[in-house]
Amino acid sequence: MSLSRSSFHNRGNSFNPRWGRHLRRWLDRHTVPESATIVLTALVVGVGAGLGAVVFRRLISGMQSLAYDGLGGLLAGIAPFHLLIIPAVGGLIFGPLIYRFAREAKGHGVPEVMEAVALRGGRIRPRVAVIKSLASAICIGTGGSVGREGPIAQIGSALGSTIGQALHLSDERVRNLVACGAAGGIAATFNAPIAGALFALEVILGQFHAVYFGAVVISAVTADVVAHAFEGDLRAFIVPAYMLVSPWELVLYALMGALAAVAAVIFTRLLYLSEDVWDKLHFPEYFKPVLGGLLLGVVGILTFKIDGYPRAFGVGYDSIGHALFNRLTLQVTLALLLIKLLATIITLGSGGSGGVFAPALFMGAMLGNAFGQVANQLFPTITAPPGAYALVGMSAFFSGAAHAPITAILILFEMTGEYRIMLPLMLATVMSTLVSRVISRESIYTLKLSRRGVHLQQGHDIDVMQSVTVGEAMTTDIDVVTLNMPLEKLENKFARTHHHGFPVVDDAGELIGIVGIQDLERALAREPIAEKTVADIATIQDLQVAYPYEPMWKALRRLGARDVGRLPVVAQEESRQLVGIVRRSDIIRAYNHAIAQRAHHQLQVETLRLGQLDGVGFVHIDIPSQSPIIGQRVSEIDFPDECLIVSVRRGRKLHVAHGYTTIQDSDRVTVFARSNCLPAVRQRLTGELSGNLDEPKSQSG
Repeated sequence: MSLSRSSFHNRGNSFNPRWGRHLRRWLDRHTVPESATIVLTALVVGVGAGLGAVVFRRLISGMQSLAYDGLGGLLAGIAPFHLLIIPAVGGLIFGPLIYRFAREAKGHGVPEVMEAVALRGGRIRPRVAVIKSLASAICIGTGGSVGREGPIAQIGSALGSTIGQALHLSDERVRNLVACGAAGGIAATFNAPIAGALFALEVILGQFHAVYFGAVVISAVTADVVAHAFEGDLRAFIVPAYMLVSPWELVLYALMGALAAVAAVIFTRLLYLSEDVWDKLHFPEYFKPVLGGLLLGVVGILTFKIDGYPRAFGVGYDSIGHALFNRLTLQVTLALLLIKLLATIITLGSGGSGGVFAPALFMGAMLGNAFGQVANQLFPTITAPPGAYALVGMSAFFSGAAHAPITAILILFEMTGEYRIMLPLMLATVMSTLVSRVISRESIYTLKLSRRGVHLQQGHDIDVMQSVTVGEAMTTDIDVVTLNMPLEKLENKFARTHHHGFPVVDDAGELIGIVGIQDLERALAREPIAEKTVADIATIQDLQVAYPYEPMWKALRRLGARDVGRLPVVAQEESRQLVGIVRRSDIIRAYNHAIAQRAHHQLQVETLRLGQLDGVGFVHIDIPSQSPIIGQRVSEIDFPDECLIVSVRRGRKLHVAHGYTTIQDSDRVTVFARSNCLPAVRQRLTGELSGNLDEPKSQSG
């Protein structure tokens, strides 16, 4: 078993499809160069992402037709109140779908991909691609004010991760394929292969790397070619020929960029404020999108429409086109800016599924058009038409929200094909990025992660406690007490166990409260306790609990907020099945565990990097009971000249291999060898022509 495969299984994931096993065995028998593996997997992911983007776009179109032509036709008699029912019905479908099968599909998707890359080696559950496709298509199709780019980036990333997991590739290679999937999805969705590749590098990975760049470009181009084969050469927007009228106009574009930055930061803050408000509503999470759909319907009924369809619904590209061609008045553009902001935070805050790219473009176009109209009135001889400012505003607003100026500039260029306005486009976008970073260090993507305690720096986590779960740190050997236990017995139990608190359970063993030694001391100070029980002093109401699947930082936050020394752990939300308890001593153990995990990960990375030198790599082989070398010393094993046994792991102990080291059954042997020697190494150590030896491409990273 390889280093990379070992780390995969340590995550508790058993994803191992039959086709993946067959392909790995084929790769074992054929020495495939590392570069060829990178190209082939990038091509496969690119094809899959391209097809996924095509299917996703058609799924959205089909859902919208079903909702507004089918169901809308049946409800025509109550128009315009059908606009209340259709988004609510959509929420009734995708809400439980997300809640039951893949909660990662909630929201705009990109932060979840970034988190997987930074904390889980790029591992994303395969089902996420399916659930995200369905949930986002239903949400957008029924009127949700969200975009396509977040879902397709998450869908493509899940596809890339699935392929990497099936081949048991290293973390580095899985991250690469995740980036390839995101790049391919963006490229195919928006007909923008360059911007798709740079989106993956700038946003998903947070760094530019030569190894990543080649594979990401291959995937983006492949996905775009596949999308062209089905959709033709479609551009998101048709743009009039705009150009810079006067050099003095650059001052206005820079000012608009700063204004777009402020608006983008406000949008980001309001979006997450909306999520907080919805989270505080005490009713089932999967029904919140229904209420969100009703509120969205109210917005749709009361605001501007195109042929009966609210401008605030869906991706809104028709309204963007009207702004680019100067077909909207100043009052309408300002109103649409606010209406789209409201519709988007309602959709995503209530639990909708979709991206923020399209809403950002919409609001940027309206802000830019309004600014352009004012500039035209003040400086009519030196300014371009308002549509030019709308175009530049789209890029500036998105970059102000995402902190991704390169992606914003190139994606607007590729989506519009307009080069003559590149100079103001670049200036306003960079100005917006600089101003937004001064106002807020976090982007619309990283802020979602930082609110969870995940702080990224160049695409990597910078807090070791982020990767440790409550389940890994909690104590499962739990002392509990019951409500009817006399306080005298409780006092004896505190003295005997030296604990400072106990969970309180009912007759069925389910958690109903917690009692601490401070509660007992206060009771002793007030009056005699002879007639009293645990029920008289235990904390029953507003009980704080943790869940085994949560990261430890969440438990730390709850402990600090309440200044308590322990948290009971229940199996899941809305459950009272007690599975463990987190104490302050567990926090210290969790921190040590996190440090060990980080050191192990760094060792893996350095080992894999070393394996890239001169076509050599490390492999880990489990010695089976039928191996012919059992009982032999290392010096007695007939190995090719380019191979060396480095270490032998026996149980929990790791031994540096010497010539006198004897090989035993179930040992794990680490071999440093050239890739063309691996078949001979496998046969000599296991006695088999094929087996559980990892692919050479996994070893070299």
